[in-house]
Amino acid sequence: NGDLANWMIPGKMVKGMGGAMDLVAGVKKVVVVMEHVAKDGPKFLHACNLPLTGAKVVDLLITDLGVFSIDKHGNGGAKLVELAEGVTVDEIKANTEATFVVAL
Repeated sequence: NGDLANWMIPGKMVKGMGGAMDLVAGVKKVVVVMEHVAKDGPKFLHACNLPLTGAKVVDLLITDLGVFSIDKHGNGGAKLVELAEGVTVDEIKANTEATFVVAL
């Protein structure tokens, strides 16, 4: 549903989300660029498990495995719209917790 939890301090949690909350509030389009998988598993989840930086703010998610468009205003959900070179849909499915449809 386009939620974003932008927390990045290796090995420890912090008390606030810094300036990222200001960056995603009230803008027309938010594009997130990230690695698809963390050391402990997928980063593209059904629901954020950290405090939200922004609710229903992400429009496009670009990872090292593929590109997803996010329907944050309709029924929610994600569409896989592009694969990285050499990556298969099965590889993305195996490394993604979130539900998505393939729209290649």
